[in-house]
This record gives sequence, structure tokens and C-alpha cells, in this order.
Amino acid sequence: MAAYVIGDIHNSVKKFDKLLEKLSPSIQDHIYLLGDLFDRGGAVPDPIGVYFRASGLQANVTWIRGNHDQWLADYIYLYYGTPEKKREGIRPYRYNSFDLMKQRLVEMDMLNLADLIMRLPLQVELEIGTTKYLLAHAMTFDPAEGKQKPEAYMEGITPLDDYHHNGVNGYVSMVGHMDSAYMCRKSDGEYLDGMLNSIWRNEKKNLYLMDCGCGLPNGRLAGICLETGERFYV
Repeated sequence: MAAYVIGDIHNSVKKFDKLLEKLSPSIQDHIYLLGDLFDRGGAVPDPIGVYFRASGLQANVTWIRGNHDQWLADYIYLYYGTPEKKREGIRPYRYNSFDLMKQRLVEMDMLNLADLIMRLPLQVELEIGTTKYLLAHAMTFDPAEGKQKPEAYMEGITPLDDYHHNGVNGYVSMVGHMDSAYMCRKSDGEYLDGMLNSIWRNEKKNLYLMDCGCGLPNGRLAGICLETGERFYV
């Protein structure tokens, strides 16, 4: 049994498929998705493909809510909660996911997706061997401090520099949200596999930034096995 953590996918189903081929998860394995499955996606965005793939995996899957997932759910509720005659007056969704999904899913399917997103956890705590992990989309918090506002987990509390430097005492944190390319100016950490579009780890080795720009030009989708530390990229 192995635990794999995957960074932000952003509508990139082809990269998601290729990464899953590399991981080759079994039914006993557990996959943790750090959120932001939707929006962007390069030249061939496929939010439905990503959604169906994540839902159909034989391995155990825990999908953590990201800010883009939340934004999509909020818009679905807004759109279908507005009388049909008045929908033309609603501002368009800022990204491509809603229109692409609306072309292939009926209203009930869209609302079911929104309901699913709203049930997703904001932070996951797990222990492997002697190491305690915290997983969230943008920022993790010591469970002893109690629950934070949803936006804190999904977007972080600015400024994030102190958090990236210190992490959470007693835990190893795995987060996405911020493209690791932005960390090139920071001297208190390292890229684990080359520069810019690889996993970044802070100097204390208690925080891993897993968003490697998937869905953006030259970005990669990243995954890591928590038991072995082996890293995977597409």
C-alpha cells in the first residue's frame, strides 16, 4: 500500500492520465489530489475528463478542495439558482471550465458536481511511519489551533513567505496553489528536480510545494510517493 500526492491538475487530463500510468496505483493505494482540478488546461482543456478520471480511479482517492474548485461550484449555484430568463445578465465565469462542462452535462449533473465540491475536505491529516503529514491546497494549519476559515486553506493567509519558511511545527506539509516557479527568488529552500517547474521544498524540509505549473505553458504535473519520496512528472 502506497500514498501518492498529486499537485494542481487544472483541466490537463492528458497529463493526469500519463502521471497515473507512471504511478500505476493499485486498489490498495491511496491518491491525494491537492485541489484545483479545474480551470485553464492549455490548448486542450478537458474538465469533464479530469472529473471522470478522478471519480473512476480504482485506488482510494481523497480530493482536497482548491480555490478554483470552489469558484466553479459557486458559479454553478449562481447560474442554476437564477431564473432562466435572467441568466443572460449573469457575468461569465472567469475561466473555461463552466462552459466546457455545460456543453456535456445536464443541470442535475452540474449541481451534483457543485455539491460534491462543497463536501470536499479542506485539510487532511495522516501519519506514515513516524511522520505526520498535513495536506491542503494552499496552506496547512496545526489541528490543535482549531478550524480556520475555508479561504485560509484554499488561498492562504498573506503574506505566505513566513509559512513557506517555517511550515507547521511537528508536521510535513504538502500544498499546491502557488506555481513553484515563483520560488526561484527564495534562498530558504530548493528545487528537488531541476529549476522552476519541479517540486520545491523549504530549508526545514517540512513543506513541499507541489504545484509545478500544470495547465500553464511549460508547466508540469507533479506527484510524489510519501513512503519512498520518489517523485514523478509529466
